[in-house]
Amino acid sequence: MTLEMMFVLIILLTMFAAMVFEVARPDMVIFSVLVILMLSGILTAEEALSGFSNEGMLTIALLFIVAGVIQKSGLIHQMMEKWLQNSRSRRGSMMRFFVPTSAFSAFLNNTPIVVTLTPIIKKWCEDRGIAPSKFLIPLSYATILGGMITLMGTSTNLVIHGLLLDFGLEGFSLFTLAAVGIPVTLVGLIYLFSIGYKLLPDNKGFSQRLKEKPKEYIAEMKVTEAFGKPGKRVEQAGLRDLEGLYLIEIIRGKERISPVRSTTVIQIGDRLIFTGLISTIADLQKIKGLELETGTNIDLDDLRDGTINLVEAVVSDQSSLLSKSIKQSQFRSRYDAGVIAVHRNNERIKSKIGDIVLKPGDSLLLLTGTDFVEKYQRSNDFFVVSSLDTSAVLKLSTKKGWFSIIMLLGMIGTVTLGWLSMFKAMAVAVLVFLAARIITPQEAKKYVHFNVLLLIASSFGIGAAMRKTGLAEWIADVLLDVGKPLGLLIILFMIYFLTNLFTEMVSNSTAAVIMFPIGMEMAHTLHVDPMGIAVLIAIAASASFVTPIGYQTNLIVYGPGGYTFTDYVKAGLPLSLIVMVTSVLIIYQQWF
Repeated sequence: MTLEMMFVLIILLTMFAAMVFEVARPDMVIFSVLVILMLSGILTAEEALSGFSNEGMLTIALLFIVAGVIQKSGLIHQMMEKWLQNSRSRRGSMMRFFVPTSAFSAFLNNTPIVVTLTPIIKKWCEDRGIAPSKFLIPLSYATILGGMITLMGTSTNLVIHGLLLDFGLEGFSLFTLAAVGIPVTLVGLIYLFSIGYKLLPDNKGFSQRLKEKPKEYIAEMKVTEAFGKPGKRVEQAGLRDLEGLYLIEIIRGKERISPVRSTTVIQIGDRLIFTGLISTIADLQKIKGLELETGTNIDLDDLRDGTINLVEAVVSDQSSLLSKSIKQSQFRSRYDAGVIAVHRNNERIKSKIGDIVLKPGDSLLLLTGTDFVEKYQRSNDFFVVSSLDTSAVLKLSTKKGWFSIIMLLGMIGTVTLGWLSMFKAMAVAVLVFLAARIITPQEAKKYVHFNVLLLIASSFGIGAAMRKTGLAEWIADVLLDVGKPLGLLIILFMIYFLTNLFTEMVSNSTAAVIMFPIGMEMAHTLHVDPMGIAVLIAIAASASFVTPIGYQTNLIVYGPGGYTFTDYVKAGLPLSLIVMVTSVLIIYQQWF
Protein backbone atom coordinates (compact mmCIF):
# COMPACT_ATOMS: atom_id res chain seq x y z
CA MET A 1 0.00 0.00 0.00
CA THR A 2 1.42 3.38 -1.07
CA LEU A 3 1.34 6.58 0.99
CA GLU A 4 -1.34 8.01 -1.32
CA MET A 5 -3.53 4.94 -0.81
CA MET A 6 -3.05 5.15 2.97
CA PHE A 7 -3.96 8.85 2.93
CA VAL A 8 -7.18 8.24 0.95
CA LEU A 9 -8.09 5.29 3.19
CA ILE A 10 -7.62 7.40 6.35
CA ILE A 11 -9.70 10.19 4.80
CA LEU A 12 -12.47 7.70 3.97
CA LEU A 13 -12.51 6.20 7.46
CA THR A 14 -12.66 9.72 8.95
CA MET A 15 -15.52 10.55 6.59
CA PHE A 16 -17.47 7.46 7.70
CA ALA A 17 -16.94 8.33 11.37
CA ALA A 18 -18.05 11.95 10.83
CA MET A 19 -21.25 10.81 9.11
CA VAL A 20 -22.07 8.07 11.64
CA PHE A 21 -21.62 10.47 14.59
CA GLU A 22 -23.45 13.31 12.78
CA VAL A 23 -20.56 15.78 13.09
CA ALA A 24 -22.11 17.78 10.24
CA ARG A 25 -24.59 17.33 7.41
CA PRO A 26 -23.61 14.41 5.12
CA ASP A 27 -23.32 16.60 2.02
CA MET A 28 -20.97 18.99 3.80
CA VAL A 29 -18.83 16.13 5.15
CA ILE A 30 -18.39 14.57 1.70
CA PHE A 31 -17.82 17.92 -0.02
CA SER A 32 -15.15 18.76 2.59
CA VAL A 33 -13.42 15.44 1.85
CA LEU A 34 -13.53 16.25 -1.87
CA VAL A 35 -11.88 19.64 -1.26
CA ILE A 36 -9.14 17.99 0.87
CA LEU A 37 -8.43 15.46 -1.90
CA MET A 38 -8.21 18.30 -4.42
CA LEU A 39 -5.96 20.48 -2.26
CA SER A 40 -3.66 17.53 -1.50
CA GLY A 41 -3.05 17.07 -5.23
CA ILE A 42 -4.55 13.58 -5.39
CA LEU A 43 -7.34 14.92 -7.61
CA THR A 44 -7.14 17.65 -10.20
CA ALA A 45 -9.91 20.25 -10.24
CA GLU A 46 -11.36 18.56 -13.34
CA GLU A 47 -11.39 15.13 -11.68
CA ALA A 48 -12.88 16.51 -8.44
CA LEU A 49 -15.70 18.26 -10.29
CA SER A 50 -16.43 15.45 -12.75
CA GLY A 51 -19.46 14.34 -10.72
CA PHE A 52 -21.17 17.69 -11.22
CA SER A 53 -21.51 16.99 -14.95
CA ASN A 54 -22.27 13.27 -14.66
CA GLU A 55 -25.36 12.25 -16.64
CA GLY A 56 -26.76 10.18 -13.77
CA MET A 57 -26.52 13.09 -11.32
CA LEU A 58 -28.10 15.54 -13.78
CA THR A 59 -30.91 13.06 -14.48
CA ILE A 60 -31.62 12.94 -10.73
CA ALA A 61 -31.93 16.75 -10.69
CA LEU A 62 -34.52 16.60 -13.50
CA LEU A 63 -36.39 13.75 -11.79
CA PHE A 64 -36.74 15.88 -8.64
CA ILE A 65 -38.61 18.45 -10.75
CA VAL A 66 -40.82 15.86 -12.50
CA ALA A 67 -41.68 14.18 -9.18
CA GLY A 68 -42.43 17.61 -7.67
CA VAL A 69 -44.89 18.39 -10.46
CA ILE A 70 -46.71 15.06 -9.94
CA GLN A 71 -46.82 15.62 -6.18
CA LYS A 72 -48.07 19.18 -6.66
CA SER A 73 -51.04 17.92 -8.68
CA GLY A 74 -52.34 16.01 -5.66
CA LEU A 75 -53.83 13.31 -7.92
CA ILE A 76 -51.94 10.45 -6.28
CA HIS A 77 -53.10 11.79 -2.90
CA GLN A 78 -56.74 11.78 -4.07
CA MET A 79 -56.51 8.36 -5.73
CA MET A 80 -55.01 6.71 -2.65
CA GLU A 81 -57.63 8.24 -0.36
CA LYS A 82 -60.45 6.85 -2.55
CA TRP A 83 -58.68 3.51 -2.92
CA LEU A 84 -58.43 3.11 0.86
CA GLN A 85 -62.04 3.97 1.63
CA ASN A 86 -63.22 0.39 1.11
CA SER A 87 -60.40 -1.19 3.13
CA ARG A 88 -61.53 -3.14 6.18
CA SER A 89 -59.09 -5.74 7.53
CA ARG A 90 -55.55 -4.80 8.55
CA ARG A 91 -53.80 -7.27 6.24
CA GLY A 92 -56.17 -6.52 3.35
CA SER A 93 -55.54 -2.80 3.84
CA MET A 94 -51.79 -3.32 3.76
CA MET A 95 -52.03 -5.18 0.47
CA ARG A 96 -54.40 -2.58 -0.94
CA PHE A 97 -52.07 0.23 0.09
CA PHE A 98 -48.53 -1.06 -0.45
CA VAL A 99 -48.85 -2.91 -3.76
CA PRO A 100 -49.76 0.27 -5.71
CA THR A 101 -47.29 2.26 -3.61
CA SER A 102 -44.47 -0.03 -4.76
CA ALA A 103 -45.67 0.38 -8.35
CA PHE A 104 -45.66 4.19 -8.05
CA SER A 105 -42.15 4.07 -6.57
CA ALA A 106 -40.82 2.30 -9.66
CA PHE A 107 -41.46 5.46 -11.68
CA LEU A 108 -41.44 8.31 -9.15
CA ASN A 109 -38.93 9.48 -6.57
CA ASN A 110 -39.90 7.68 -3.37
CA THR A 111 -39.17 10.60 -1.00
CA PRO A 112 -42.13 12.77 -2.15
CA ILE A 113 -44.31 9.63 -2.27
CA VAL A 114 -43.66 8.91 1.42
CA VAL A 115 -44.08 12.58 2.37
CA THR A 116 -47.43 12.67 0.51
CA LEU A 117 -48.80 9.36 1.77
CA THR A 118 -47.69 9.53 5.42
CA PRO A 119 -50.54 11.87 6.51
CA ILE A 120 -53.08 9.82 4.52
CA ILE A 121 -52.15 6.55 6.18
CA LYS A 122 -51.88 8.17 9.62
CA LYS A 123 -55.37 9.64 9.37
CA TRP A 124 -56.78 6.37 8.02
CA CYS A 125 -55.23 4.44 10.93
CA GLU A 126 -56.35 6.92 13.59
CA ASP A 127 -59.92 6.99 12.25
CA ARG A 128 -60.06 3.21 12.72
CA GLY A 129 -58.17 3.01 16.00
CA ILE A 130 -55.19 1.28 14.38
CA ALA A 131 -51.64 2.17 15.44
CA PRO A 132 -49.95 4.08 12.56
CA SER A 133 -46.66 2.48 13.63
CA LYS A 134 -47.90 -0.79 12.10
CA PHE A 135 -48.07 0.88 8.67
CA LEU A 136 -45.43 3.63 8.41
CA ILE A 137 -42.21 1.56 8.35
CA PRO A 138 -43.85 -0.81 5.81
CA LEU A 139 -44.72 2.31 3.76
CA SER A 140 -41.03 3.25 3.64
CA TYR A 141 -39.93 -0.32 2.92
CA ALA A 142 -42.51 -0.74 0.13
CA THR A 143 -41.25 2.37 -1.67
CA ILE A 144 -37.62 1.24 -1.32
CA LEU A 145 -38.51 -2.17 -2.78
CA GLY A 146 -40.47 -0.63 -5.64
CA GLY A 147 -37.58 1.70 -6.41
CA MET A 148 -35.41 -1.30 -7.28
CA ILE A 149 -37.54 -2.21 -10.30
CA THR A 150 -36.55 0.50 -12.83
CA LEU A 151 -33.66 2.79 -13.69
CA MET A 152 -35.62 5.84 -12.49
CA GLY A 153 -36.95 4.19 -9.32
CA THR A 154 -34.26 5.58 -7.06
CA SER A 155 -31.27 7.92 -7.26
CA THR A 156 -28.92 5.01 -6.55
CA ASN A 157 -29.80 3.30 -9.83
CA LEU A 158 -29.12 6.51 -11.76
CA VAL A 159 -25.81 7.02 -9.96
CA ILE A 160 -24.63 3.52 -10.96
CA HIS A 161 -25.93 4.15 -14.49
CA GLY A 162 -23.84 7.34 -14.68
CA LEU A 163 -20.75 5.52 -13.39
CA LEU A 164 -21.16 2.77 -16.00
CA LEU A 165 -21.21 5.43 -18.73
CA ASP A 166 -18.10 7.08 -17.24
CA PHE A 167 -16.34 3.71 -17.38
CA GLY A 168 -17.14 3.47 -21.10
CA LEU A 169 -19.66 0.70 -20.51
CA GLU A 170 -23.28 0.49 -21.59
CA GLY A 171 -25.55 1.88 -18.88
CA PHE A 172 -28.75 0.36 -17.51
CA SER A 173 -31.84 0.24 -19.70
CA LEU A 174 -35.11 1.29 -18.04
CA PHE A 175 -35.89 -2.29 -16.99
CA THR A 176 -32.43 -3.86 -16.56
CA LEU A 177 -33.00 -4.08 -12.83
CA ALA A 178 -36.52 -5.49 -13.13
CA ALA A 179 -35.24 -9.08 -13.37
CA VAL A 180 -34.11 -8.68 -9.75
CA GLY A 181 -36.35 -5.85 -8.58
CA ILE A 182 -39.73 -7.47 -9.29
CA PRO A 183 -39.02 -10.79 -7.47
CA VAL A 184 -37.38 -8.94 -4.57
CA THR A 185 -40.38 -6.61 -4.26
CA LEU A 186 -42.84 -9.51 -4.28
CA VAL A 187 -40.88 -11.47 -1.67
CA GLY A 188 -40.42 -8.34 0.45
CA LEU A 189 -44.12 -7.46 0.39
CA ILE A 190 -45.10 -11.02 1.33
CA TYR A 191 -42.76 -10.75 4.33
CA LEU A 192 -44.28 -7.39 5.36
CA PHE A 193 -47.86 -8.69 5.06
CA SER A 194 -47.22 -11.93 6.94
CA ILE A 195 -44.45 -11.40 9.51
CA GLY A 196 -43.01 -7.89 9.30
CA TYR A 197 -45.97 -5.93 10.64
CA LYS A 198 -46.21 -8.26 13.67
CA LEU A 199 -42.67 -7.24 14.69
CA LEU A 200 -43.55 -3.52 14.77
CA PRO A 201 -44.64 -1.65 17.93
CA ASP A 202 -48.23 -0.66 18.66
CA ASN A 203 -47.64 3.10 19.07
CA LYS A 204 -50.60 5.46 19.00
CA GLY A 205 -50.58 8.37 16.61
CA PHE A 206 -49.06 11.69 17.61
CA SER A 207 -52.39 13.54 17.57
CA GLN A 208 -54.07 10.65 19.44
CA ARG A 209 -51.52 10.93 22.26
CA LEU A 210 -51.96 14.69 22.41
CA LYS A 211 -55.75 14.50 22.57
CA GLU A 212 -55.62 11.90 25.34
CA LYS A 213 -53.34 14.07 27.48
CA PRO A 214 -53.98 17.68 26.45
CA LYS A 215 -53.05 19.13 29.89
CA GLU A 216 -49.54 17.69 29.44
CA TYR A 217 -49.08 20.01 26.52
CA ILE A 218 -51.45 22.96 26.85
CA ALA A 219 -52.32 25.19 29.81
CA GLU A 220 -54.40 28.36 29.99
CA MET A 221 -53.85 31.46 32.16
CA LYS A 222 -56.19 34.46 32.44
CA VAL A 223 -54.89 38.03 32.83
CA THR A 224 -56.77 39.75 35.71
CA GLU A 225 -56.92 43.33 36.94
CA ALA A 226 -54.15 42.52 39.44
CA PHE A 227 -51.67 41.84 36.64
CA GLY A 228 -50.20 45.30 37.08
CA LYS A 229 -48.64 45.52 33.65
CA PRO A 230 -51.49 46.25 31.24
CA GLY A 231 -50.41 47.73 27.93
CA LYS A 232 -46.96 46.18 28.18
CA ARG A 233 -45.46 44.03 25.47
CA VAL A 234 -44.95 40.30 26.00
CA GLU A 235 -41.22 40.69 26.53
CA GLN A 236 -41.67 43.58 29.01
CA ALA A 237 -44.24 41.55 30.95
CA GLY A 238 -41.70 38.78 31.53
CA LEU A 239 -43.60 36.22 29.46
CA ARG A 240 -41.03 35.72 26.71
CA ASP A 241 -38.27 33.51 28.16
CA LEU A 242 -40.07 31.36 30.71
CA GLU A 243 -38.40 28.26 32.14
CA GLY A 244 -39.93 25.26 30.39
CA LEU A 245 -42.98 27.13 29.06
CA TYR A 246 -43.82 28.89 25.83
CA LEU A 247 -46.66 31.34 25.12
CA ILE A 248 -48.18 30.08 21.87
CA GLU A 249 -51.46 31.99 21.67
CA ILE A 250 -53.44 34.86 23.15
CA ILE A 251 -57.24 34.68 23.03
CA ARG A 252 -58.79 38.13 23.23
CA GLY A 253 -62.57 37.91 22.99
CA LYS A 254 -63.21 36.40 19.59
CA GLU A 255 -59.73 37.28 18.37
CA ARG A 256 -56.90 34.77 18.44
CA ILE A 257 -53.33 36.05 18.25
CA SER A 258 -50.82 33.49 17.05
CA PRO A 259 -47.88 33.16 16.70
CA VAL A 260 -47.27 35.49 19.65
CA ARG A 261 -44.43 37.95 19.06
CA SER A 262 -42.30 39.74 21.62
CA THR A 263 -43.95 43.03 20.58
CA THR A 264 -47.52 41.77 21.18
CA VAL A 265 -49.29 43.88 23.86
CA ILE A 266 -50.90 42.07 26.83
CA GLN A 267 -54.36 43.34 27.87
CA ILE A 268 -56.61 42.70 30.89
CA GLY A 269 -58.94 39.78 30.20
CA ASP A 270 -56.56 38.05 27.79
CA ARG A 271 -56.42 34.27 27.97
CA LEU A 272 -52.85 33.08 27.54
CA ILE A 273 -52.26 29.61 26.12
CA PHE A 274 -48.94 28.09 27.21
CA THR A 275 -47.17 24.94 26.20
CA GLY A 276 -43.93 23.19 27.09
CA LEU A 277 -43.07 21.67 30.44
CA ILE A 278 -46.42 21.96 32.13
CA SER A 279 -44.84 20.65 35.34
CA THR A 280 -43.44 24.17 35.79
CA ILE A 281 -46.89 25.77 35.65
CA ALA A 282 -46.46 26.82 39.31
CA ASP A 283 -43.88 29.38 38.15
CA LEU A 284 -46.61 31.19 36.21
CA GLN A 285 -48.84 31.37 39.26
CA LYS A 286 -46.14 33.40 41.00
CA ILE A 287 -46.78 36.19 38.50
CA LYS A 288 -49.38 38.46 40.10
CA GLY A 289 -52.56 38.77 38.08
CA LEU A 290 -52.25 35.48 36.19
CA GLU A 291 -54.87 32.89 37.14
CA LEU A 292 -54.70 29.28 36.11
CA GLU A 293 -57.91 28.25 34.37
CA THR A 294 -58.16 24.75 35.81
CA GLY A 295 -61.50 24.06 34.16
CA THR A 296 -60.35 25.04 30.68
CA ASN A 297 -61.86 23.24 27.75
CA ILE A 298 -59.10 24.36 25.39
CA ASP A 299 -57.70 21.39 23.49
CA LEU A 300 -56.34 20.73 20.02
CA ASP A 301 -59.74 20.90 18.38
CA ASP A 302 -60.39 24.38 19.81
CA LEU A 303 -57.28 25.70 18.07
CA ARG A 304 -58.85 25.01 14.70
CA ASP A 305 -60.53 28.27 13.78
CA GLY A 306 -59.53 28.52 10.15
CA THR A 307 -56.54 30.80 10.72
CA ILE A 308 -54.34 28.52 12.81
CA ASN A 309 -53.03 25.08 11.95
CA LEU A 310 -51.32 22.40 13.97
CA VAL A 311 -48.72 20.80 11.75
CA GLU A 312 -46.40 17.88 12.35
CA ALA A 313 -43.01 18.02 10.63
CA VAL A 314 -39.96 15.75 10.73
CA VAL A 315 -36.46 17.22 10.81
CA SER A 316 -34.54 16.21 7.68
CA ASP A 317 -31.08 14.69 7.71
CA GLN A 318 -30.13 17.53 5.33
CA SER A 319 -31.60 20.24 7.58
CA SER A 320 -29.82 23.49 8.34
CA LEU A 321 -31.48 23.29 11.79
CA LEU A 322 -29.29 20.37 12.92
CA SER A 323 -26.89 20.82 15.85
CA LYS A 324 -28.61 24.06 16.87
CA SER A 325 -31.11 24.69 19.62
CA ILE A 326 -34.56 25.84 18.53
CA LYS A 327 -33.81 29.24 20.04
CA GLN A 328 -30.45 29.54 18.25
CA SER A 329 -32.04 28.69 14.91
CA GLN A 330 -34.57 31.54 15.42
CA PHE A 331 -37.29 29.13 14.40
CA ARG A 332 -40.21 31.39 15.28
CA SER A 333 -39.06 34.36 13.21
CA ARG A 334 -37.64 32.22 10.42
CA TYR A 335 -40.80 30.22 9.74
CA ASP A 336 -43.44 32.35 11.52
CA ALA A 337 -44.35 29.22 13.47
CA GLY A 338 -44.14 28.15 17.10
CA VAL A 339 -42.79 24.79 18.24
CA ILE A 340 -45.31 23.27 20.68
CA ALA A 341 -43.57 19.97 21.31
CA VAL A 342 -40.62 17.91 20.13
CA HIS A 343 -40.80 14.13 20.15
CA ARG A 344 -37.84 11.80 19.84
CA ASN A 345 -38.12 8.00 19.95
CA ASN A 346 -41.80 8.22 20.92
CA GLU A 347 -41.01 10.31 24.02
CA ARG A 348 -41.51 14.00 24.58
CA ILE A 349 -38.14 15.57 25.34
CA LYS A 350 -38.06 16.81 28.94
CA SER A 351 -36.37 20.11 28.33
CA LYS A 352 -37.22 23.71 27.73
CA ILE A 353 -38.46 23.93 24.15
CA GLY A 354 -36.01 26.64 23.11
CA ASP A 355 -33.01 24.71 24.47
CA ILE A 356 -33.69 21.47 22.57
CA VAL A 357 -30.93 20.72 20.04
CA LEU A 358 -32.58 19.15 17.01
CA LYS A 359 -31.52 15.84 15.48
CA PRO A 360 -32.52 14.10 12.23
CA GLY A 361 -35.87 12.34 12.63
CA ASP A 362 -37.14 14.58 15.46
CA SER A 363 -40.89 15.12 15.18
CA LEU A 364 -42.01 18.72 15.70
CA LEU A 365 -45.55 19.81 16.53
CA LEU A 366 -45.93 23.33 15.13
CA LEU A 367 -48.55 26.03 15.50
CA THR A 368 -48.59 27.79 12.15
CA GLY A 369 -50.51 30.06 9.85
CA THR A 370 -52.70 28.54 7.11
CA ASP A 371 -50.06 29.06 4.41
CA PHE A 372 -47.29 27.19 6.22
CA VAL A 373 -47.84 23.82 4.50
CA GLU A 374 -47.97 25.46 1.09
CA LYS A 375 -44.77 27.47 1.72
CA TYR A 376 -42.63 24.83 3.38
CA GLN A 377 -43.86 21.40 2.20
CA ARG A 378 -40.79 21.18 -0.04
CA SER A 379 -38.32 22.64 2.45
CA ASN A 380 -35.01 20.81 2.83
CA ASP A 381 -35.10 21.57 6.57
CA PHE A 382 -38.01 19.29 7.38
CA PHE A 383 -40.69 17.10 5.87
CA VAL A 384 -44.24 18.33 6.53
CA VAL A 385 -46.00 15.06 7.20
CA SER A 386 -49.40 16.17 8.45
CA SER A 387 -51.62 19.12 9.02
CA LEU A 388 -54.25 18.48 11.65
CA ASP A 389 -56.56 21.12 10.23
CA THR A 390 -56.34 21.18 6.48
CA SER A 391 -56.40 18.74 3.62
CA ALA A 392 -53.54 18.66 1.15
CA VAL A 393 -53.03 21.89 -0.74
CA LEU A 394 -53.93 21.19 -4.33
CA LYS A 395 -52.56 24.01 -6.45
CA LEU A 396 -53.06 22.49 -9.89
CA SER A 397 -56.25 21.89 -11.80
CA THR A 398 -57.20 18.27 -12.40
CA LYS A 399 -56.58 18.70 -16.15
CA LYS A 400 -53.03 19.89 -15.57
CA GLY A 401 -52.49 17.10 -13.08
CA TRP A 402 -53.52 14.43 -15.58
CA PHE A 403 -51.47 16.12 -18.29
CA SER A 404 -48.40 15.86 -16.02
CA ILE A 405 -48.96 12.13 -15.41
CA ILE A 406 -49.62 11.43 -19.13
CA MET A 407 -46.47 13.38 -20.00
CA LEU A 408 -44.43 11.28 -17.59
CA LEU A 409 -45.89 8.03 -18.98
CA GLY A 410 -45.10 9.24 -22.51
CA MET A 411 -41.49 9.93 -21.62
CA ILE A 412 -41.22 6.50 -19.94
CA GLY A 413 -42.51 5.00 -23.21
CA THR A 414 -39.81 6.76 -25.26
CA VAL A 415 -37.12 5.44 -22.91
CA THR A 416 -38.55 1.90 -23.00
CA LEU A 417 -38.57 1.92 -26.83
CA GLY A 418 -35.02 3.26 -26.90
CA TRP A 419 -35.94 6.51 -28.67
CA LEU A 420 -34.51 8.73 -25.93
CA SER A 421 -32.11 8.28 -23.04
CA MET A 422 -33.48 8.81 -19.53
CA PHE A 423 -31.66 12.16 -19.28
CA LYS A 424 -33.08 13.44 -22.59
CA ALA A 425 -36.61 12.21 -21.78
CA MET A 426 -36.66 13.96 -18.40
CA ALA A 427 -35.17 17.13 -19.95
CA VAL A 428 -38.00 17.16 -22.52
CA ALA A 429 -40.60 16.61 -19.76
CA VAL A 430 -39.26 19.51 -17.67
CA LEU A 431 -39.11 21.77 -20.74
CA VAL A 432 -42.76 20.97 -21.59
CA PHE A 433 -43.86 21.62 -17.99
CA LEU A 434 -42.14 25.02 -18.06
CA ALA A 435 -43.44 25.92 -21.53
CA ALA A 436 -47.01 24.92 -20.59
CA ARG A 437 -46.68 26.98 -17.38
CA ILE A 438 -47.56 24.01 -15.24
CA ILE A 439 -44.63 25.09 -13.08
CA THR A 440 -42.60 28.26 -12.90
CA PRO A 441 -38.77 28.35 -12.91
CA GLN A 442 -38.93 29.37 -9.23
CA GLU A 443 -41.04 26.31 -8.38
CA ALA A 444 -38.70 24.05 -10.36
CA LYS A 445 -35.79 25.35 -8.32
CA LYS A 446 -37.65 24.59 -5.06
CA TYR A 447 -38.28 20.98 -6.10
CA VAL A 448 -34.56 20.26 -6.54
CA HIS A 449 -32.80 18.99 -3.40
CA PHE A 450 -29.47 20.72 -3.99
CA ASN A 451 -27.85 19.26 -0.87
CA VAL A 452 -28.63 15.74 -2.11
CA LEU A 453 -27.10 16.60 -5.48
CA LEU A 454 -24.02 18.04 -3.75
CA LEU A 455 -23.63 14.81 -1.79
CA ILE A 456 -23.93 12.64 -4.91
CA ALA A 457 -21.70 14.81 -7.12
CA SER A 458 -18.99 15.01 -4.43
CA SER A 459 -19.12 11.22 -4.00
CA PHE A 460 -18.06 10.77 -7.64
CA GLY A 461 -14.80 12.59 -6.90
CA ILE A 462 -14.11 10.30 -3.94
CA GLY A 463 -14.67 7.27 -6.17
CA ALA A 464 -12.25 8.77 -8.70
CA ALA A 465 -9.60 9.16 -5.96
CA MET A 466 -9.99 5.50 -5.01
CA ARG A 467 -9.43 4.45 -8.63
CA LYS A 468 -6.58 6.87 -9.31
CA THR A 469 -4.52 5.94 -6.24
CA GLY A 470 -5.10 2.22 -6.70
CA LEU A 471 -7.00 1.91 -3.40
CA ALA A 472 -10.01 0.36 -5.15
CA GLU A 473 -7.79 -2.26 -6.78
CA TRP A 474 -6.03 -2.97 -3.46
CA ILE A 475 -9.34 -3.48 -1.60
CA ALA A 476 -10.60 -5.65 -4.46
CA ASP A 477 -7.48 -7.84 -4.23
CA VAL A 478 -7.89 -8.24 -0.46
CA LEU A 479 -11.53 -9.29 -0.88
CA LEU A 480 -10.61 -11.69 -3.68
CA ASP A 481 -7.87 -13.29 -1.58
CA VAL A 482 -10.54 -14.11 0.99
CA GLY A 483 -13.35 -15.00 -1.41
CA LYS A 484 -11.65 -16.81 -4.33
CA PRO A 485 -11.18 -20.14 -2.51
CA LEU A 486 -14.89 -20.04 -1.57
CA GLY A 487 -16.21 -19.45 -5.09
CA LEU A 488 -17.93 -16.68 -7.08
CA LEU A 489 -21.25 -16.97 -5.22
CA ILE A 490 -19.56 -16.17 -1.88
CA ILE A 491 -17.72 -13.24 -3.51
CA LEU A 492 -21.09 -11.84 -4.65
CA PHE A 493 -22.42 -12.16 -1.11
CA MET A 494 -19.31 -10.30 0.17
CA ILE A 495 -19.80 -7.41 -2.29
CA TYR A 496 -23.49 -7.18 -1.40
CA PHE A 497 -22.84 -7.28 2.34
CA LEU A 498 -20.15 -4.56 2.24
CA THR A 499 -22.29 -2.28 0.06
CA ASN A 500 -25.31 -2.81 2.29
CA LEU A 501 -23.25 -2.16 5.43
CA PHE A 502 -22.01 1.14 3.99
CA THR A 503 -25.52 2.24 2.97
CA GLU A 504 -26.81 1.62 6.51
CA MET A 505 -23.92 3.66 7.95
CA VAL A 506 -23.81 6.62 5.57
CA SER A 507 -26.10 6.98 2.55
CA ASN A 508 -27.14 4.88 -0.42
CA SER A 509 -25.51 7.04 -3.11
CA THR A 510 -22.22 7.31 -1.19
CA ALA A 511 -22.12 3.55 -0.64
CA ALA A 512 -22.76 2.95 -4.35
CA VAL A 513 -20.01 5.31 -5.49
CA ILE A 514 -17.44 3.86 -3.06
CA MET A 515 -18.20 0.22 -3.87
CA PHE A 516 -18.55 0.63 -7.64
CA PRO A 517 -14.82 0.97 -8.49
CA ILE A 518 -14.04 -1.92 -6.14
CA GLY A 519 -16.69 -4.06 -7.85
CA MET A 520 -15.40 -3.17 -11.33
CA GLU A 521 -11.84 -4.13 -10.35
CA MET A 522 -13.10 -7.48 -9.05
CA ALA A 523 -15.11 -8.08 -12.24
CA HIS A 524 -12.00 -7.33 -14.33
CA THR A 525 -9.82 -9.69 -12.28
CA LEU A 526 -12.41 -12.48 -12.32
CA HIS A 527 -13.24 -11.93 -16.04
CA VAL A 528 -16.98 -11.79 -15.32
CA ASP A 529 -19.75 -9.54 -16.66
CA PRO A 530 -19.39 -6.10 -14.98
CA MET A 531 -23.11 -5.45 -15.55
CA GLY A 532 -24.00 -8.17 -13.04
CA ILE A 533 -21.73 -6.57 -10.43
CA ALA A 534 -23.28 -3.14 -11.17
CA VAL A 535 -26.80 -4.52 -10.65
CA LEU A 536 -25.69 -6.20 -7.41
CA ILE A 537 -24.26 -2.94 -6.03
CA ALA A 538 -27.34 -0.94 -7.10
CA ILE A 539 -29.71 -3.34 -5.29
CA ALA A 540 -27.51 -3.61 -2.18
CA ALA A 541 -27.11 0.19 -1.93
CA SER A 542 -30.89 0.70 -2.09
CA ALA A 543 -31.82 -2.09 0.34
CA SER A 544 -31.57 -0.01 3.51
CA PHE A 545 -33.97 -1.48 6.05
CA VAL A 546 -32.00 -1.84 9.30
CA THR A 547 -31.45 1.80 10.37
CA PRO A 548 -33.49 5.01 10.08
CA ILE A 549 -30.47 6.95 8.76
CA GLY A 550 -29.59 4.74 5.78
CA TYR A 551 -32.44 5.91 3.57
CA GLN A 552 -34.36 9.19 3.59
CA THR A 553 -37.80 7.56 3.59
CA ASN A 554 -36.92 5.62 6.77
CA LEU A 555 -36.12 8.93 8.44
CA ILE A 556 -39.39 10.56 7.32
CA VAL A 557 -41.53 7.98 9.15
CA TYR A 558 -39.19 7.75 12.17
CA GLY A 559 -40.84 10.52 14.23
CA PRO A 560 -44.48 10.18 13.07
CA GLY A 561 -44.44 6.46 13.83
CA GLY A 562 -42.90 7.00 17.27
CA TYR A 563 -40.24 4.43 16.44
CA THR A 564 -36.99 3.62 18.19
CA PHE A 565 -33.77 2.56 16.45
CA THR A 566 -34.36 -1.07 17.49
CA ASP A 567 -37.75 -1.15 15.74
CA TYR A 568 -35.93 -0.86 12.41
CA VAL A 569 -33.54 -3.65 13.41
CA LYS A 570 -36.38 -5.99 14.45
CA ALA A 571 -38.46 -5.53 11.30
CA GLY A 572 -35.69 -4.61 8.87
CA LEU A 573 -32.96 -7.18 9.55
CA PRO A 574 -35.02 -10.22 8.42
CA LEU A 575 -36.15 -8.26 5.33
CA SER A 576 -32.55 -7.25 4.61
CA LEU A 577 -31.42 -10.89 4.76
CA ILE A 578 -34.33 -12.03 2.56
CA VAL A 579 -33.55 -9.37 -0.05
CA MET A 580 -29.82 -10.21 0.02
CA VAL A 581 -30.30 -13.94 -0.52
CA THR A 582 -32.96 -13.45 -3.21
CA SER A 583 -30.94 -10.80 -5.08
CA VAL A 584 -27.61 -12.62 -5.05
CA LEU A 585 -29.11 -15.92 -6.21
CA ILE A 586 -31.05 -14.26 -9.06
CA ILE A 587 -28.03 -12.20 -10.17
CA TYR A 588 -25.79 -15.27 -10.03
CA GLN A 589 -28.20 -17.20 -12.29
CA GLN A 590 -28.94 -14.28 -14.61
CA TRP A 591 -25.43 -12.89 -15.25
CA PHE A 592 -22.90 -15.49 -14.09
